[in-house]
Amino acid sequence: MDIDNKARIHWACRRGMRELDIAIMPFFEHEYDVLNDDDKRAFVRLLQCDDPDLFNWLMNHGEPEDGEPKRMISLIQTRNKDRGPVAL
Repeated sequence: MDIDNKARIHWACRRGMRELDIAIMPFFEHEYDVLNDDDKRAFVRLLQCDDPDLFNWLMNHGEPEDGEPKRMISLIQTRNKDRGPVAL
């Protein structure tokens, strides 16, 4: 997926699991544009992971084995925490 195709990335952020939508959508809407290209690619690759894995990682019920997804999960959690609760 092209990191500049925001419509397609936005669509990929919609996971169908409310907990994931609450974590991923605000991060995309508020943070994606300020990420560097490497982080954008990491985010897009993260979106290709299975929902159960994403849920477990974002809820701190395990972590990815690879360092890149682990760093992106941490970034999502930190930025969302810093921004505070967001209503969808």
